[in-house]
Amino acid sequence: MKNNDNYCIIMAGGIGSRFWPISRTDKPKQFLDILKTGKTLIQQTFERFEHFCPKENILIVTSSNYEEITLEQLPFISANQVLLEPARRNTAPCIAYANEKIRTLNPNANIIVAPSDHIILNEDKFRDVINRALEFTRTSESLVTIGLRPTRPDTGYGYIQYAFEKSDQKPIFKVKTFTEKPNLDLAKIFLDSGDFLWNSGIFVWNLQSISKAFNQFLPDISSLFSDISTDYNTDNEKSAIENVYAVCKNISIDYGIMEKAQNVHVVAADFGWSDLGTWGSLYEQADKDSDSNVGVSDKILAYDSKNCIVDVPEGKLVIMQGLDGYIVAESGNSLLICKKEDEQSLRDIVTDVKKQFGDEYI
Repeated sequence: MKNNDNYCIIMAGGIGSRFWPISRTDKPKQFLDILKTGKTLIQQTFERFEHFCPKENILIVTSSNYEEITLEQLPFISANQVLLEPARRNTAPCIAYANEKIRTLNPNANIIVAPSDHIILNEDKFRDVINRALEFTRTSESLVTIGLRPTRPDTGYGYIQYAFEKSDQKPIFKVKTFTEKPNLDLAKIFLDSGDFLWNSGIFVWNLQSISKAFNQFLPDISSLFSDISTDYNTDNEKSAIENVYAVCKNISIDYGIMEKAQNVHVVAADFGWSDLGTWGSLYEQADKDSDSNVGVSDKILAYDSKNCIVDVPEGKLVIMQGLDGYIVAESGNSLLICKKEDEQSLRDIVTDVKKQFGDEYI
């Protein structure tokens, strides 16, 4: 339910390189209607969190390059709700910046942190889980992450091991370990064990708890953002943030705090989730034809082809013959034909494209 002390930080600064060539530097996936629903991913995400807090309590942290498109797609928010990062420094600085901004507004804030590009199929279950976490963090000094029941041994997700006893009926469990993107053999062991969850990257905590954690584990980052507290919500904020990001380290909240803190809990959930981080994750969510092909296009002829995903501009005719498990994607000046099983190498491919052909292709 909505509460004026509830705030949400939506992280929307990534370029979505594993979704290239559809996701581009000038318009990454969070600003695209990838699922053809009539709404972009960031619009869907914003609407999702309106159930927990007023519109004005939702902050978008994004690249300074995306200020215009953010306000264009979310015209009902103020420019002060869009926190602009002059450089990518991973999730810990992003969250530290938003925390200090929220502190100037409400020191009693209870905060949800979420990426801008997730799919949630069961919104009712999702709301139950987030409300449960908010209730827990409202009165406890805990850092809560949302964990999803794994359905396959996926090597693209981080895993959370939780402390579970058969007699324990609590919906929120103490976290034992975090493991970032295991190999396939280890992922299979995790799946079989029954006490591992996928790390969704969605967090809930109160401002006092996360601030204490920053002071303990990332004091240099904490002080950088707190030292400019008088500049927030003034004309000096942009230049002050530019100075901070020029010296701020690049580190994730998972590695910097969550893997080190002793007061981390997880809500075990199942609400039809995907981080939509790769072509494979889109393939898993999309409707498939009798040959298990996914066509995000309206003119496809497939001969002896199965388990493929095709996304090309509207009106483009695609003929496939003899393909099994491929991504075929075209956008602008670039065409990708890649095995789905090799999609984790897309970041390296994008790096090579930039080196050899320049920024216009990414």
